Amino acid sequence: MLTAIIVPTLEEVDNIVPLVKQIEHTKVPFSEIIFVDDGSTDGTRDKIRGLTLAHRVRLIERDGAERGLAGAIIAGANASTADFFVVMDADLSHPPEEIPALLQPILANEADLVVGSRYIPGGATPGWPIWRRLLSRIASGVAYPLTGVHDAMGGFFAIRRECLLRFANEAAGFKIVFETIVRGRGSLRVREVPIVFRNRERGASKMSLAQAMRFAIAWSRAIGRRVMERKTPARQLPAEKSGT
Repeated sequence: MLTAIIVPTLEEVDNIVPLVKQIEHTKVPFSEIIFVDDGSTDGTRDKIRGLTLAHRVRLIERDGAERGLAGAIIAGANASTADFFVVMDADLSHPPEEIPALLQPILANEADLVVGSRYIPGGATPGWPIWRRLLSRIASGVAYPLTGVHDAMGGFFAIRRECLLRFANEAAGFKIVFETIVRGRGSLRVREVPIVFRNRERGASKMSLAQAMRFAIAWSRAIGRRVMERKTPARQLPAEKSGT
């Protein structure tokens, strides 16, 4: 059974080498690290290419209009033959040393999706400003009735291949964990494990207050759509007339 690690990237040239070293240091028996790059111009792609001969690293380049986090993850999954995937950010905010904890419930056949959670005992977001912590907490709390997990906004997770491609194939933007859980509710076995989210040390952060507000608005709309879908009864087809 093979495990691949999918890492979407955008302008992360300074974090590629440290991330690969930290993943390899975990001793997790992964088949490859798949970097899916959405148009970086800072040398990220060249940095990844430079690692492909000596490391189990592959680069997928996406330059079309259909870019975004969810699409990058699905592109990486479709390009791989692995049975399990670990998805994580490239900026070292997700601790690679927790990869074994994410995989363990899946390998033990106790879960189909394991989310690295900042909001269960043992999880934390040290160093976050109040506004970011508040918005993240509110968004996760609003999603809880639909997902049953405390951190549906998380981007650090492990999942079975068939579950990702079945439940997340049409997900868009940033909300791939949320969409996967909602679409798989009732059949998808979900677990959370605590993680300590780390602030980036290299490169420019892509999260500002204005960006966080736009994120919160889009998240609220996504939650609203899902709530309305649950309240809308399925349309019944007219009964067929019996033959004479």
